[in-house]
Amino acid sequence: MTVKYTQEHEWVRLEAGDAAVVGITVHAQDALGDVVFVDLPEVGRRYAKGEVAGVVESVKAAADVYMPVTGEVTEVNESLRADPSLANTDPLGQGWFFKVKLADVSETSGLMDETAYNDFSKNA
Repeated sequence: MTVKYTQEHEWVRLEAGDAAVVGITVHAQDALGDVVFVDLPEVGRRYAKGEVAGVVESVKAAADVYMPVTGEVTEVNESLRADPSLANTDPLGQGWFFKVKLADVSETSGLMDETAYNDFSKNA
């Protein structure tokens, strides 16, 4: 599975066909601190790339979660809604935010790979 990253500190894990999973990066959760609330997008809603699709709140701050690619939300992580700390304890696994059906898989080519994201986040 390929994982791509955005400058807004979201990750996108590409799955079979036009399916993808979205969450926040380790860097994002480190910067936020203890996550206490998540506002997840509506299942079935279509979002444009760059549109705000949710919010994550911590003891230190609140931050928007942006849609990294154009697509339709197919599922949200109800476990994360019930236990927002999953965004801290397992941000790249059980702390995922939502799943999306990509409108155009080629949009992911403009996102960063892990090496590029690590270099980017060192200066963020």
